[in-house]
Amino acid sequence: MRYSIDPRAHKPAYLQLYEQLRADITAGVYPFDTKAPSKRLLAEEMHLSLATVEHAYQLLCEEGYIEPRQRSGYYVSFLPGDPFAAAQLPQSAPAYPAVHTSGADLPFGVLARAMRSVLSEYQEAILVKTPNSGCMELREAISRYLARSRGLNARPEQIVIGSGAEYLYGQIVKMLGRERIYGLEDPGYARIKEVYQAEGAQCEMLPLGHSGIESAALASCAASVLHITPYRSYPTGVTATASKRHEYLRWAQQDGRCLIEDDFESEFSVSGKPVETLFAMAQGHPGAHVIYLNTFSKTISPSLRIGYMVLPEAYLPLYERAAGFYSCTVPAFEQYVLAALISGGDFERHINRVRRKKRRELSEKERP
Repeated sequence: MRYSIDPRAHKPAYLQLYEQLRADITAGVYPFDTKAPSKRLLAEEMHLSLATVEHAYQLLCEEGYIEPRQRSGYYVSFLPGDPFAAAQLPQSAPAYPAVHTSGADLPFGVLARAMRSVLSEYQEAILVKTPNSGCMELREAISRYLARSRGLNARPEQIVIGSGAEYLYGQIVKMLGRERIYGLEDPGYARIKEVYQAEGAQCEMLPLGHSGIESAALASCAASVLHITPYRSYPTGVTATASKRHEYLRWAQQDGRCLIEDDFESEFSVSGKPVETLFAMAQGHPGAHVIYLNTFSKTISPSLRIGYMVLPEAYLPLYERAAGFYSCTVPAFEQYVLAALISGGDFERHINRVRRKKRRELSEKERP
């Protein structure tokens, strides 16, 4: 085996093994529908516990890279190559039950403590207008959080703060242009289409299958901007598979195209680790531009109207020219409070508590 674990790395052994196996699968070392290495053999040859290897395989299964087959082991389910040759699913969108998502609000006591701390520390500074893209304290806190929790590396200067996702949708149209066609999931969150059309942009609805937007529709669409919700798209609950995520990125590698990754609620995934973002994956797809979007409406409270987007480095001059002159729409006090929650660790502790609770609830439902 050519896999190795670095004991000095700041990553647990199971994550190191997961990343090495994933790299080989996406590179075609293990082609589609071939058998993955034996867990027991990997454990023996790498001097790892079987539990460590099983944890890595569990992550690969959850993200759609491999799948278990009874009495046969694990087989590669990631499908590289040209995904546009033919549709893999029926052309009509399947009927899905609505998925009613409900987040868990941050405990009020934690929020109140952060507010008191900010009032004491910043005092009259909370009355001062922040930079147009948001206060640097919050953008730095988000940048560090994304790097350590999502593997998403972006400078604070790439982050723009706004009053919720809907406001940021409008900023995106101002930046990319209303003359472009925006491809949207069908069915999908209706407000996305409403905002784009209100900004004067044309939308093309693309049928959503069980793994994401259907390949034939994506290949033939006229859109040059694709707005997707890879994790639990509303109202279907569809999560894009690993193959589909790479397909989106290959689509975006063509000149002039852009992906908008709406990463709503993915922090509450019950997986062993948060789902990898397309923004982070784009590093392996040269020329693919991804705008990352998220909000704190589900993770903290619906009343906290704070969202943010992460722009590719190449888009910073374009944003500054087209929309950078707009003042930040989030009060300074709320930005400083959120920065304190993130930097002090309260935000991530809250996320971890909710994820543990959801895993327990899921485990109880699965019990006979």
